Amino acid sequence: MEDFVHLHVHTEYSLLDGAGRTGDLLDRCQELGMSSLAITDHGVMYGVVDFYREAKRRGIHPIIGCEVYIAPRSMEDKDARADSDYAHLVLLAKNELGYENLIKLVSLGFIKGFYYKPRIDYNVLEKYSEGLIGMSACIAGDIPSLILDGRYDRAKELALRLNGIFGDGNFYIEIQDHGLEEQRRANKGLIHLSRETGIPLVATNDVHYVERDDAEAHDVLLCIQTGRTLEDDDRMQFETREFYLKSSDEMTHIFREYPEALKNTVDIAKRCNVDFDFDKTYLPSFQVPEGYTSSEYLRKLCTRGMERKYENATEEILKRLEYELGVIEEMGYVDYFLIVWDFIRHAREEGIIVGPGRGSAAGSIVAYVLDITQIDPLKYDLLFERFLNPERVSMPDIDVDFCFERRQEVIDYVVDKYGEDRVAQIITFGTMAARGAIRDVGRAMNIPYGDVDRIAKMVPFAPGVTIDRALELNRELKALYDSDPQVKLLIDTSKKLEGLPRHASTHAAGVVISKEPIMMHVPLQKNDDTITTQFAMGDLEQLGLLKMDFLGLRTLTVIRDTLDLIESTIGKRVDIENIPLDDKNVYDMLGEGDTDGVFQLENSGMKQFMKELKPRNFEDIIAGISLYRPGPMDQIPRYLENRKHPEKIEYTDDVLAPILEVTYGCMVYQEQVMQIVRDIGGYSLGRSDLVRRAMAKKDIDVMERERRNFIYGQSDEEGNVVIPGALERGVSEAKANEIFDEMMEFAKYAFNKSHAAAYALIAYRTAWLKYHYPVEFMAALMTSVMGNSSKVAGYIQYCRKKGIGVLPPDVNESYSKFTVVDNKIRFGLAAVKNVGTSAIQSIIQAREEQGKFVSFLDFCQKVDSNSLNKRMVESLIKCGAFDSIGIYRSQLMAIYERTLDGVYQDKKRNIEGQVSIFEKVDTSDRNSLVEDVLPDVDEFPRKFILSMEKEMTGVYISGHPLDEYEATLNKLDTTLDLAELNEQGEGGVVRASNIRDGSSITIGGIVIDKNIKSTRNNNIMAFVTLEDLYGTVEVIVFPTVYQKYYKLLDVDSTVIIQGKVSMREEEDAKILCDNVTPLTNMLNKKLYIKISKDIDIDVQRQICPILMRYRGSIPVYLYMEDTGKSFMADRELWIREEAGLLDELYNIVGKESVKLVG
Repeated sequence: MEDFVHLHVHTEYSLLDGAGRTGDLLDRCQELGMSSLAITDHGVMYGVVDFYREAKRRGIHPIIGCEVYIAPRSMEDKDARADSDYAHLVLLAKNELGYENLIKLVSLGFIKGFYYKPRIDYNVLEKYSEGLIGMSACIAGDIPSLILDGRYDRAKELALRLNGIFGDGNFYIEIQDHGLEEQRRANKGLIHLSRETGIPLVATNDVHYVERDDAEAHDVLLCIQTGRTLEDDDRMQFETREFYLKSSDEMTHIFREYPEALKNTVDIAKRCNVDFDFDKTYLPSFQVPEGYTSSEYLRKLCTRGMERKYENATEEILKRLEYELGVIEEMGYVDYFLIVWDFIRHAREEGIIVGPGRGSAAGSIVAYVLDITQIDPLKYDLLFERFLNPERVSMPDIDVDFCFERRQEVIDYVVDKYGEDRVAQIITFGTMAARGAIRDVGRAMNIPYGDVDRIAKMVPFAPGVTIDRALELNRELKALYDSDPQVKLLIDTSKKLEGLPRHASTHAAGVVISKEPIMMHVPLQKNDDTITTQFAMGDLEQLGLLKMDFLGLRTLTVIRDTLDLIESTIGKRVDIENIPLDDKNVYDMLGEGDTDGVFQLENSGMKQFMKELKPRNFEDIIAGISLYRPGPMDQIPRYLENRKHPEKIEYTDDVLAPILEVTYGCMVYQEQVMQIVRDIGGYSLGRSDLVRRAMAKKDIDVMERERRNFIYGQSDEEGNVVIPGALERGVSEAKANEIFDEMMEFAKYAFNKSHAAAYALIAYRTAWLKYHYPVEFMAALMTSVMGNSSKVAGYIQYCRKKGIGVLPPDVNESYSKFTVVDNKIRFGLAAVKNVGTSAIQSIIQAREEQGKFVSFLDFCQKVDSNSLNKRMVESLIKCGAFDSIGIYRSQLMAIYERTLDGVYQDKKRNIEGQVSIFEKVDTSDRNSLVEDVLPDVDEFPRKFILSMEKEMTGVYISGHPLDEYEATLNKLDTTLDLAELNEQGEGGVVRASNIRDGSSITIGGIVIDKNIKSTRNNNIMAFVTLEDLYGTVEVIVFPTVYQKYYKLLDVDSTVIIQGKVSMREEEDAKILCDNVTPLTNMLNKKLYIKISKDIDIDVQRQICPILMRYRGSIPVYLYMEDTGKSFMADRELWIREEAGLLDELYNIVGKESVKLVG
C-alpha cells in the first residue's frame, strides 16, 4: 500500500523556476513505485494537459492543481508601496467542478489581478472554492509567514477562515522540511495550529527538480531568471539541495513523528479525480438561415459555388464533391466549414484580400467551391484525405492568409459574431535552444563571453540540433568536452536546461473559437493587452476546441497595393484571381532569375535554381517550391536532368509513370507517396495517408507491417480482402520492395503538394504583376518593407538596373506610401524619419484643398501649424522633399527655423485679433506674398546631400557614394546575402543560402565608422562598419589582422574585405576579417584554367572543391581543350588570391595550365 504522494510539484512550466521536466518527474515517480503525482505550478496551468496525458500513459494517477499567488489586499489593488508582496496557496481539484473553478481563479489572476504576478484574493477564492482542496503552502504562504512574524493569532484566524471557505476536510496545514531553520520554526507553530483548530496536517516536499544532483542546474536556472551569476552572494537561491522528488521512504523518515500528515497525502490523492475527455469536441454552431439545417445550407453553398467554378461539372467533379460532403457530414465538421466560409466571405465583402489557400486544405473541392481556397484540386491531383482523413479522426485544420494590414479586422469580426468570451488568441512558448542554453548558462556561471560564444558556435546553426547531436557531429566540441572540466560542466548543465520553456507569448496567428465561454474549458491569461489561452495549440486541439490560424501575409498586402496603384494610374482594376496561368513571358522572366520581390522565389539560392529550372508551366513552380528545401534539394540535379531528357527517365515499374511523370520520375510530393500506396498496394487513400505519416516518423515496426501489407496484401478475420497488395496487381516482389524502399526514403522529405500549389499561385501572381506592371509592383513592394532600409536599398538598386526611376520624397507629390508618378516611383513620406501620420495627412490635405506649395513659406502657411515642428521640417528638407520647389537644401537649412517662427507668430497674432502683416497689402498676387527670402549660398556637396538622405530615410535616393564601383560590387557577396541569414522567409520559405555561420565571404564597400579597442594584452583591434550598395555590416578586425591592414581601414576608405561570417542568436551577422584590399585593386583580375585533353580530370570532383575552399571575387574561366570551348564558372566558384590556391591547382592540371592575370 502506498504511504506517500507528492502534492506540491513544480514542472518546467513554473517558468525559469521549475527544472523538473514533466516526463522526467513521472518517470522518476514510476521508478519510486509511486502511483499518483500532483502538478502545482506557480500561478499557471500551462502544463496540466501534457502532465495528465503523460501520467495516464504511464499508469500514474494525475492530480491537477496550482500554487496560486494571493494579493495582500484586494486583487485589484495595485499600489507599489502596499501591493508588491504576495503569498502562496496550493489548490488541488477534487472533481470536474473543482477543475472549472481552478480555471476561473487562475484566469482571473491574470485578467484582473496581475501585478508582477497573477494574483487572486480570499474573496474571489470564496466565490470559486467548491470542488477544491486547499493547502497552506510553503513558508511563502500567508499562514506560515504570520507564524514566523510572531502573529500566531492572525495565522489562526486566517486558517479558520480558509477552513470555512473550503469546508471541513478540504483545507490542510502544510508542513515541509528542506533542512531550513526557518521551516522548522514555522512547523512548530503550524503543528500547534493544527492541533488547536483540528485542521489536518499534510506533508509535502516543494519539488523544483527531479534528482538531488539537479540542484546545481536549478541554481543556474534561477540565475537566468533573475539576471544574476553564481558568484553573486545576494542572489535568489534555494539554501539546500532538498527540493527534489523524494522517495516515500525519505518522506516517511523526515515526517516520522507525523504519520497522519503522510497518510493525508494518500487520502487527498484518492479524493482528487479529474478526467480530461479527448474524444469530445466543442465546435461552435453556425447560425444558418431559417428553413435550413447546417448540412443543407452547406450543400446549397457548394452547389452554387460549383456552378460558378465549373461551366460543365463532370461526373468526376460531382462524385468528388459528394464524397467530400459525405465525409464532412459523417465526421461532424459541417459547422466548421460554414464558419470558415463565413469569415472569408466577410473579408472579401470588406475588400480584404484573402490568400488562395495554405496547407492541405487546398486538396478539398468543398473548400474550393466555397472560395475558401482558389486552387482546383482535381486539376493538380490534390488529395482530400491529406486534409481530412476519414480513417484518422482529427480536427480539420484550415489556415487562412489575409492582407497583413487588415488581418485584425477579420479576427474582430469573429469576436463580434461568436462573443468576446468565446474567442481568444493562443499562447506559445519560447524555449531554450541548444546555443541559447549554452549562452544563458555561461552567463550565469560568469564564464568569459568569448569562451562561451566559442563553445556555443560549435553547435551547428540549424533547426532542431540538440547539444547531444552537436557532440556527435562536431569532433572539436567533443574533444573539448572530454578534456576541459569547465567546458564539461557548462555543457552538462546546459543539457539539463536545454529545451525548457523560457517565456510565454502570443502565437502569431492562432485563434480558438468555442461553443461556450472559453474559460469553462481553458485557463486564460493576458499578454500585454491580448487575452490568450494558457494551453498551447496542440493541447487545445486534443481537448476538442476549434483552432484556426488567421495569418497576416505581407505579400497579399503588396498585391492589394499594386492593384490599387494600377487602378489609380491606369484606370482599370485587374482581376488578379482570374489572370491566365500560362503567360510565357512570366515564366521566361522567372527562368532568367529575375525574381526580386516574387513570393518564395527571391532569395539568392532560389534565383539560381529558377535559372536552372527555367519553369515552363505552373506545375514547375509547384515543384520548385517543393524541391527547394533541405532534403528534397538532393533531388534537384536528378529532377533537372530528367526534365531536360525525359526520354531517359527510368521507372522502377511502369505503374509509377502516371503518378511520377508530372515530376519527371522523382518523388517530390506527399500526395505521390499516397497515390503509389493506393494504386500499387490497393490501399484506400485514408489508409495511404496513415502509411505516409508512419514513414515520415520512421516508425520501424509499423513500416515493416505495412511493407508486408503493401506487397502481399491483407485480409480480415473472415477472409475478406482489405488490401489486395502489389503482387495481386501484377508488380513483382522485388520491384514492390524496391518501390517501398524508395517511398520510405523520400517520405521523410516529401512536401505537401496542396500547400505548395497554393503558395505557387501567390508566387505566380506576384510574378505576373511584376512583369506586366513593374513600376506599380515595385512601389507596392517598397511600401511593404518601408521599415527595413536594407530591403528598400536593395529594391532601389534593382529599379535602377531595370531603368525604373526612384524619386525622392516630395511635399507636392508624395503620399504616405510609395506611389507611381509618370511611370516612376515616388518615395513615401512615411519612410522619412520624424514625419508622423498626422503631419502627412495635414500636408496632403493642405495641397489638395489649397493647391500645390509654390514656396517654403507657402508650405508653412498652408499646413496646419499643429502638425509642423522644426524637427519634422528639417527631416523633409534633408531628404529632398522640397527640391521640386526649386530651392537648394543648403538655403532651406539656413532659413527654415526663422520662417517657421515667423509664421507661428503671425498665426498667433491672427488668433488674438491683431492685423496680419499680409492684410496690409494687395492679395491679388498670391505668389508675391509667399516668396522665400533666401541667402546666396551654394548647394551642399553631393556627398553631403547623399548622407542627409541616408540619415532621414535609411537609404540613398538620388545616387550612391559607391555608384562608380557598382559593376565590381555586384560580383561580390553583399549585405543582402547576410540579411537572408537573419530572417525567415515569409510563408515559411527556406533560406538555403550558400552563406552560413563560418562561411568565407568577400564583400566590398566604404568604411563609414571605425571604433578602436584595446585588448587585455594591450593590443589594438577595430570594429569597422562597412557599407555596400544595400546596407551595412559590422566587421571585427582582430589585432594581428588590424596591424597588417590598419592603413586601409580609415573612415571613407573603399575596400574589399575577406573573412568569415559570424552568427549569434538574435544578432545581425558579422564578419571576422582575414584580409583587406583596396576596392580598385581587384577590378581586372581573372583566373584561367586549361583542362588539357591529354589528362583525365573530373572537374566537379577535383577542381570545384579547391575553388570553393578559396571562395572570393576573382572570376574563374575554364578552357576545355578537347572541345575548344571556354566558359566562366558560376559565382560560387570564384576565388580569392591566397597562398596555396595556385599550388593546389598546379598539382592537378599542371603549372602551365593555370594563369592568374590582372
